Amino acid sequence: MRAIVIREFGGPEVLRLEDVPAPEPARGQNLLDVRLAGVNYADVHVRGNTYLAPVELPYIPGNEVVGTTAEGKRVVALTQGGGYAQQVAVHRRLQWEIPDEVTDEQAVPLALQGNSAYHLLFTAAQITKGQTVVIPAAAGGVGTLAVQLAHQAGARVIALAGTEDKRRLALELGATAAVDSGDEDGLTERILDAAGGPVHAALEMTGGATLRQTLDAVGPRGRLVVYGFAGGQLADVPVHTLLQRSVTVAGFWLPHLYSDRTLPLAASMRQLFDAVINGTLKIVTGGIHPLADAAKVHEVLNNRSGTGKFSLDPTS
Repeated sequence: MRAIVIREFGGPEVLRLEDVPAPEPARGQNLLDVRLAGVNYADVHVRGNTYLAPVELPYIPGNEVVGTTAEGKRVVALTQGGGYAQQVAVHRRLQWEIPDEVTDEQAVPLALQGNSAYHLLFTAAQITKGQTVVIPAAAGGVGTLAVQLAHQAGARVIALAGTEDKRRLALELGATAAVDSGDEDGLTERILDAAGGPVHAALEMTGGATLRQTLDAVGPRGRLVVYGFAGGQLADVPVHTLLQRSVTVAGFWLPHLYSDRTLPLAASMRQLFDAVINGTLKIVTGGIHPLADAAKVHEVLNNRSGTGKFSLDPTS
């Protein structure tokens, strides 16, 4: 089969199209013919050897796919690598049949980015109606979904985005206000001005000074949920600040829900599918690109010039 293989860590140029053996499913797994492979910022961390879990080379990136089972069922699935390929082995618990009313392009972001947005908001940050939440990278894959889910839940959304076009998109998706995140200096004041005061909760995925600035906008008994460090710099959280305002800080990484036998992902997938079907959740797409163009898509992620969800088509 054809797949994108990483044989050395580095820039987008290390993503190379090769012919490799098809995977052999382990116990509890199914083999899928991949129709679309989702591209996520986590794949950038994998490529640069800054991912949260160790990666052994050679490696096929890609953690979410839309594929077809041997029985011909169309499913969306979570993988632990291997998605940028014509075939992938997935655990049966981590695949969900796609309703006929949902297209492949609509389904592909729901497993990883949709579940991440859902559980960031409602499991980790515990957002409820009437609360105010800060959502970063609001024009990205997770961000566009989180803005809509929070809005539909009755929360006030303060969206962060680096360009006027991206901020306009966030407002169209339901954000109450959109704040320029391009300049770290003064970010706290811009959030407070937009929200009319401290916020109840904030999501954070940039790290460094941006994390500190976001934390300073969270009010007493508020919550900060950290789910990445796209800026490349980790930041220590000042305990003095947490004590002064009784702020809770949590980390979130979706794979920790993969083995949860209470099946929280199955419940959230049903809600995400229903929201797409009834029109309350719009999938913002960055387009479908040939598998061979994986490096070009990663260039877009690197310079943060894109919006929405990017997918790779192994069949083209």
